[in-house]
Amino acid sequence: MEKGEKSFYIKRSQKDYSMSFKLSVIQAVESGELSTSGACRKYGIQARSTVVNWLRKYGTFDWENQTPSKMPKSNEQRLMELEQQVKLLEKQKAMLEKQVERADKKSIIFDMMIDLAEKEYNISIRKNSSPEQSTTIEKNIKKA
Repeated sequence: MEKGEKSFYIKRSQKDYSMSFKLSVIQAVESGELSTSGACRKYGIQARSTVVNWLRKYGTFDWENQTPSKMPKSNEQRLMELEQQVKLLEKQKAMLEKQVERADKKSIIFDMMIDLAEKEYNISIRKNSSPEQSTTIEKNIKKA
């Protein structure tokens, strides 16, 4: 190559890339800024497989437990997923049942407090609805 000629493409090997460079490329790909092919074009990386290898080595994605989306799941895998969903739903149901029980107890306690306050202070705290109100509502429902 003569002194006046410029080489536009320099062949690089994986050893040329620093760890900080690899991590910045991985961060850009994992955040969704770039695809693996886009990272190759932007940073002049020879092969897409190089970026994929970096993702496997240094990325945050768990490649060992990955299930390719194109592969159909076996019956055992589906069964395990459904069992996990059932366990999650059972936990949620138990939590909601506790909340309902707690709300019921609160309601009972509030009723008892109102009863005590009414007896102690000789005042009516609860709102009494008149019979006219309830019949008016029934008439409106019948008209509709």
